[in-house]
Amino acid sequence: MNIWTMTRWKKYIDVDACGHRSGLRMRFDQGVDPEVRRACMEFAKWLRQEYEFPMRVPVYVKAAVRIRAMDGDMVCGTFFRPYSMSVEPYARIATGDYLDLCEERGQDNALAEILLCMAHELTHYFQWLNQLNLTPVGEERQAKRYAHLIVDDYADTNEHF
Repeated sequence: MNIWTMTRWKKYIDVDACGHRSGLRMRFDQGVDPEVRRACMEFAKWLRQEYEFPMRVPVYVKAAVRIRAMDGDMVCGTFFRPYSMSVEPYARIATGDYLDLCEERGQDNALAEILLCMAHELTHYFQWLNQLNLTPVGEERQAKRYAHLIVDDYADTNEHF
């Protein structure tokens, strides 16, 4: 079963009674490359058409090369999973190395890396939303796998990122 389409969350969230916000929202730092912004916005638009986001999840796209995770590690992406379903989660992704990635791998592959990071963090959103009980290693493996599946599906609908 695809956790992005799983509806186990309906046991925990009454969409009609809660009055909470829903959807996927994108927020960009001022220094984010315009091409990264365009690619992320198009990807988010496609995601909204394909998947339901019953609890609002903002994705903060940062201009930094790395961002600090809660444990202090410097990483490409993070997902904040609140303890309560009444608090909105959020994801952050770092895109400051975009130009370096373009030189190393080409523009399409650089943008694909950023979209993979975004899909990885959003997979953590669906793990949290559906309250899956996985080990930390299991969560990461599942997030990596689904990130590739989602971005591959998206790539099938677009010529370029």
